[in-house]
Amino acid sequence: MQVRKAFRYRLYPTSSQASELDRILWRCRDLYNAALYQRREAYRVCGISVSYYAQKRELPGVRRADAQYRAVGSQVLQDVIHRVELACAAFFRRLKAGEKPGYPRFRGRDRYDSFTYSQAGWKIQDGRLDLTGIGAIKVKWSRPIQGTIKTVTIRRDADQWYVCFSCVVESADPVPPDRPAVGIDVGLEYFGTLSDGRHIDNPRYFREADEVLAQRQRKLQTKKGGSKNRRRAKLLVAKAHRRIRNKRRDFAHKAARKIVDAHGAIAIEGLRIKNMVRNHSLAKSISDAGWNQFLTILVTKAEEAGLRVGVVNPAGTSQVCSGCGRTVPKTLDDRWHTCPYEDCGLSLQKDHNSAREILNRAGLARAGV
Repeated sequence: MQVRKAFRYRLYPTSSQASELDRILWRCRDLYNAALYQRREAYRVCGISVSYYAQKRELPGVRRADAQYRAVGSQVLQDVIHRVELACAAFFRRLKAGEKPGYPRFRGRDRYDSFTYSQAGWKIQDGRLDLTGIGAIKVKWSRPIQGTIKTVTIRRDADQWYVCFSCVVESADPVPPDRPAVGIDVGLEYFGTLSDGRHIDNPRYFREADEVLAQRQRKLQTKKGGSKNRRRAKLLVAKAHRRIRNKRRDFAHKAARKIVDAHGAIAIEGLRIKNMVRNHSLAKSISDAGWNQFLTILVTKAEEAGLRVGVVNPAGTSQVCSGCGRTVPKTLDDRWHTCPYEDCGLSLQKDHNSAREILNRAGLARAGV
């Protein structure tokens, strides 16, 4: 079968190459805002919708009229228009579904951080990434690229640059391993509890860095808008967030890998995290845990390894006895499950009971079932 995989590497451009990458981002951001403005005004003034293909047909004229755009690859500019199309399509989808529509926003200088090549404008030569008009950029090849490269995305992250290769990889159908199944209950006291009783500690990376981040944010607020000091202070805040983000992603990958390597099937809850973070008293802790990122990584690794994944309704998993299936009401403060029925009498930690119930609901008591 064919799967799409991304391979991300750190770039080390020279100062002149970094300046040129910044200029390309600036031009792409200007084009994005202009294309969005054109669509908005055409509908507001004339009541007509400007299509993706209509805007693409205007790109050759834009490049002829402005020498700065001639220095940017045509496919890079086409990808910018494609991003505008996706943003508008998502807006109309939300509007049709009765959700809060959230019209696409214009991008400020710090809100447009990547551009994409497809077939042309790049090549890998002598261990470096050679971009047309920029030159050969040093790359830290942390792992080999697999498959056929389809797109190449250059991304800026604070003061660092990365390249992401999106590849189509041929993969043989994996054989489901003969290992026990497991249910996973995610939480805040413990990041995760497995149906066999083991716990995954919650690292709380944001809480750990909260003091440093708060200090840098306070300093940022004292700087004059548009000054170099403010840009430096803003960079320090961005670097603190990047460190937290990298730690959280690394933890999620390692925790998911351990679970996948030890089990033959996995049962998880179908959580609606967007609704859960509306609880203001828990929103910060839920966001810090990064459940959605972890579960996404876990499911991806499990499917690549041939494991079955069951997603169950999370309603009431903590209120049902995993031993007899009867309801045992609890409050949020209750941390222990004790079944009051004499024919059961199951007594165990609340999250452990929930993980067992998740596995029961998924019907994956044995791998391959």
